[in-house]
Amino acid sequence: MSDWIDQVRDNLLRIQERIERACRRSGRSPTDVTVIAVTKYLDIEQMSRLLDLGVAHVGENRVQAAMAKYQKLGERGTWHFIGHLQTNKVRDVVGRFSYIHSLDRLSLAQELDKRATISGKPVECFLQVNVSGEETKSGINPQDVMHFVETLGNMKYIRVIGLMTMAHKTGDPEETRPIFRRLRELRDKVREMGIPNVPATHLSMGMSGDFEVAVEEGATYVRLGQILYHTGRGG
Repeated sequence: MSDWIDQVRDNLLRIQERIERACRRSGRSPTDVTVIAVTKYLDIEQMSRLLDLGVAHVGENRVQAAMAKYQKLGERGTWHFIGHLQTNKVRDVVGRFSYIHSLDRLSLAQELDKRATISGKPVECFLQVNVSGEETKSGINPQDVMHFVETLGNMKYIRVIGLMTMAHKTGDPEETRPIFRRLRELRDKVREMGIPNVPATHLSMGMSGDFEVAVEEGATYVRLGQILYHTGRGG
């Protein structure tokens, strides 16, 4: 375990260096970029050690698996739900996860709004957009974003803090740049709408294979798993 956590510590340092370089290239501040450690790969002990390192943001994508971890570690760190969220699982997520990155349909928004009404605390969400157009990916069609946002404007306990997307897998990260750029352009248009509960200041985009390009295109949250936990040198 000590060798594993030492490697993760080294990986974190290299990732931060790469983010800093990407920020310099794009005229941004590294403090504007938050790393979400994707923890679906980890058991409770490993996740505890990760939090001991000072990792502040963790991301889970399966409700059932996340609940056991949350019961033990929920008071530590900031929890992000980053997977597809079924409406019948909303009750488990609201009140536990600070951010939901996968708001992708009206029925989910209605259920989130309903559950949040009980606590009286708005749910902070990212609107998931299927910019790449892949049938295997969830998300709203880019052409439908504006209309969907208008609908969300009527929901008292939904707060859309940004947009999220996943690029297609590719051996060349540069091929993902148009996808990230398109999401940023959509985010800017949503902000211009001026809807009070849709500030849309953030962009959740970029994973292990393409996070530097995402940062250059404006990502404020990057979701990293494999690159964080790999045990080989490099990265």
